[in-house]
Amino acid sequence: MLDSQIINVRDLEFQLFEALDAEALTQRERHADHSRETFMAALETAHAIAADKFAPHNRASDEHEPQFDGQRVSMRAEVGEALEAYCSTGLLAAGKDYDAGGMQLPALMTNACLSLFKSANIATSSYVMLTMANANVIERFGTPRQKDRYLQPLLEGRFFGTMALTEPQAGSSLSDLVTSATPNGDGTYSLRGNKIFISGGDHELTENIVHLVLARIPGGSPGVKGISLFTVPKFHVNDDGSLGERNDVALAGLIHKMGWRGTTSTMLSFGENGTCVGELVGEPHQGLACMFHMMNEARIGVGLGAVMLGYRGYLASLDYARERPQGRRPGNKDPQAPQLPLIEHADVRRMLLAQKAYVEGGYGLCLYAARLVDEQHTGESEAARAEAGLLLDLLTPVVKSWPSQWCLEANSLAIQIHGGYGYTREYPVEQFYRDNRLNMIHEGAHGIQALDLLGRKVMMKDGAALATLATEVRNTIAEARRVATLQESANALERAIGAIAETVTLLRTALAKDTDLALANASAFLEAFGHVVVAWVWLRQAVVAVRALPSAKSEADADFYRGKLQTCQWFYRWELPRIDTQLERLRALDDTTLDMSPAWF
Repeated sequence: MLDSQIINVRDLEFQLFEALDAEALTQRERHADHSRETFMAALETAHAIAADKFAPHNRASDEHEPQFDGQRVSMRAEVGEALEAYCSTGLLAAGKDYDAGGMQLPALMTNACLSLFKSANIATSSYVMLTMANANVIERFGTPRQKDRYLQPLLEGRFFGTMALTEPQAGSSLSDLVTSATPNGDGTYSLRGNKIFISGGDHELTENIVHLVLARIPGGSPGVKGISLFTVPKFHVNDDGSLGERNDVALAGLIHKMGWRGTTSTMLSFGENGTCVGELVGEPHQGLACMFHMMNEARIGVGLGAVMLGYRGYLASLDYARERPQGRRPGNKDPQAPQLPLIEHADVRRMLLAQKAYVEGGYGLCLYAARLVDEQHTGESEAARAEAGLLLDLLTPVVKSWPSQWCLEANSLAIQIHGGYGYTREYPVEQFYRDNRLNMIHEGAHGIQALDLLGRKVMMKDGAALATLATEVRNTIAEARRVATLQESANALERAIGAIAETVTLLRTALAKDTDLALANASAFLEAFGHVVVAWVWLRQAVVAVRALPSAKSEADADFYRGKLQTCQWFYRWELPRIDTQLERLRALDDTTLDMSPAWF
């Protein structure tokens, strides 16, 4: 990989091999056949396909989105060609066992590879992202029969997968789902109901589509405790693996969104004719626990996608700022003086610094989460694996929401740097913004993630996850304090993590007395907590950069490290102070929002 508009390759290598020590994973039995060279070979393969097959039709699939004529869905041929190229390399199964046709790549590397496709074309890459998550659920919770019928075709890309949760009347409130599943007496169930906003819900890209559907078995408890999970294929699969008749799953229509236009967003009807057959996944009434396995993976995927769309906008606006001459310095009043490139203007550099801070910080956060998946699966001790699981549970809502908010802001700044041209379709930054705006609601809106973080994750196991994170943060602070130029940031982070702990202590007491009041401003807590976590990610990167700078291999390499250090400083001086007011209001248990009557709007 050399020059790329998909990713800053130097940053990719820094994040993986310097900040997150990917090579250390090769010392573990599962990844012992790998090395930095095999990791780079996988990345180079992914980059080549992403650049050659995914990126070229990103604009075309946005302008010519899928269409439904009442019988079939049609879309641009390049989408299928790109996905075929992706699947033919084995990337869908890259993290799986050798026996399953996989490469046994660490989650860190599979996510790094996937990030290149998300950057190149978020809409086309969504089909494989959903399929990976679908296959993981079936692998973990499916019956032997389900695994035999679906798993290998999914991992080979002959089948694609979806998750069908949302219903028109329920939205994000899963406790209000009404799709039913009636036992047929032979181990199968008849499903009836409607699902909406199902990404990848119908197409002709593959032989079959396997839907994972949430539905209720008669006699189950009301609310989320009565929900079960089912495999519902578009076409039935015979015992020999061949396709049988079409199942009673109908496409009621396509939804045309502002972004991700190359992904079919569907309204699906199950059982219109009374013949929709599905099979139970896992135990009855435990469907949400099974589906959360997929949803948590998807939440990390959404965060990574948000980062990469922000990254694309940053790289595009950086190139534009270097090349576009406009204006002169404020002190130069000579209209005959040559114009300066935009990047010479302080306010443009401010916007570029903000973008760099958001996208490279967000990228570090998402890849750290992937590294935690590896620790959870292959950590050297049971304690290390458990600790990684705690951290991953705590950080998942942040990984989803922080990039979805702040890397979208990076896209907004990219448009601003382009000026009037940024709002035209001649330049790509407006599409990156439209595509990224969807990520704020994918896999649960900002407020839902906030309730999960404050109402559950920071409080679970008497604050054990938060205590574990605080220990990790303070370890980084101790390292940073050994470097004179990082002491200011280290001290700021120490104050910030202390303020988070103080706020959580107060809110824990408030939750026991008045849940509604304690959670009324949960979104402010999510934003403040996310900023502290990303500040920690940046300090981790700064520690690595300051140690590497004296032995930089070239002036360009030295500039790269200096850029990391300057961006870390900017984040600490301009972004981290945002949390002070938020945490102050949270500790005051401000009731302004809660006490605003709907009649007063």
